[in-house]
Amino acid sequence: MNETYTHITMILDRTGSMESIRHDTIGGFNAFLQGQKAAPGTATLTLVQFDSQDPYEVIHNFVPIALAAELTPETYVPRASTPLFDALGRGILDLERSLTLLPADQRPGHVVFVVITDGQENASREFSREQVQKMIHEKQEADGWDFVFLSADLAAIAEAGDIGVAHHATLAFDKDGQGTRDAFASLGACMELKRSSPIGTRTKFRKADRAKQRNEKRRA
Repeated sequence: MNETYTHITMILDRTGSMESIRHDTIGGFNAFLQGQKAAPGTATLTLVQFDSQDPYEVIHNFVPIALAAELTPETYVPRASTPLFDALGRGILDLERSLTLLPADQRPGHVVFVVITDGQENASREFSREQVQKMIHEKQEADGWDFVFLSADLAAIAEAGDIGVAHHATLAFDKDGQGTRDAFASLGACMELKRSSPIGTRTKFRKADRAKQRNEKRRA
């Protein structure tokens, strides 16, 4: 295991309801990416977009962070509905498979699985809530994966807790330009801290991150 190596898998909602924050999502992700490129240490990125027309579109697959391309209005086009559990289930299985192919001494010391969405599950066909809940529990407990969940929908935040994502690793952001950009900035700061921390350190959003989001006050 490489203690200075972090792998980040990001499951990004690309459904129709994201249209109102499309450009802020693109800008927020790109700012996040630039911050990670500047951070010390080794990192790779898997980026997956999901919607009901294409429940699992892989944009980057274990790409060195320095080589990861930014999103554009051509590569991020919101549409259709939300097969969230299918994206989660497939993402966990794909990440598990990719890690097993690496020699033991080359596997990342930090594994972070990030979900960004603005709504609840409404279109999955392959994976159920119970299956995803079990998978998250097993990967957290047995393998030390860190699951992080950001959503503009309070019901989706509650759903994240139901499937096993810890409260300290969830952030309810405001569905507007500032809220979206702040959410990506908070995620970036968390990832930079995670990457420089001892193995086993959990991702935790700060009080300052929550103070920027009105939805966090509604959640309390």
